[in-house]
Amino acid sequence: MKNKFRILSQFGIVLLGLGSLCFATTASAVQQYPPLRTGANTNASPAPAKGAKAAPAALSDKDKTFMKNAAKGGMEEVEMGKMAEQQGQSTDVKNFGKRMVTEHTIANNELMQLAAGKKFALPKEKMNVEKFNAAGFDKEYMADMVKDHQKDLAEFQNEAKTGSDPDLKAWAAKTTEMIKKHLALAKQTQSKLK
Repeated sequence: MKNKFRILSQFGIVLLGLGSLCFATTASAVQQYPPLRTGANTNASPAPAKGAKAAPAALSDKDKTFMKNAAKGGMEEVEMGKMAEQQGQSTDVKNFGKRMVTEHTIANNELMQLAAGKKFALPKEKMNVEKFNAAGFDKEYMADMVKDHQKDLAEFQNEAKTGSDPDLKAWAAKTTEMIKKHLALAKQTQSKLK
């Protein structure tokens, strides 16, 4: 009987030690890696049952239209940028085209990830881009880039301000800054061609 009591008490001490170790490790981890305080979880609902997948917040029709247009426009910017790299006459136009390819590819990938997280399919087909006269390519391309970025800037600012999905609004606001830089550079490059 003493032996059973002794084994049970030793077993209890081991369990108590393991429990304390788990608690200390968790507390230490929370101190080293605190949860992000983004405000994203302020209205969070309880976690879904084990095995159930959380449903992404439904996108409004306006958000879906914006995402489709942004995806199409972004792919078009990349394709036209490639064309400018190949057909541009001036170094400034070629460099502008290269920047469009690089930065719009990044923005497109971010949008694709965002859409995938929202379970929303974006168009992926290759864009048929506008053809420009070879002799006047630089001027036509840069005029189109100024006009296109002015239109895009208004659309992205509107989505950042009035969109219903917070993640999409944040992406639109971030991308608005890129578009502002592109518009300024497009105007500057265009002015050098006159």
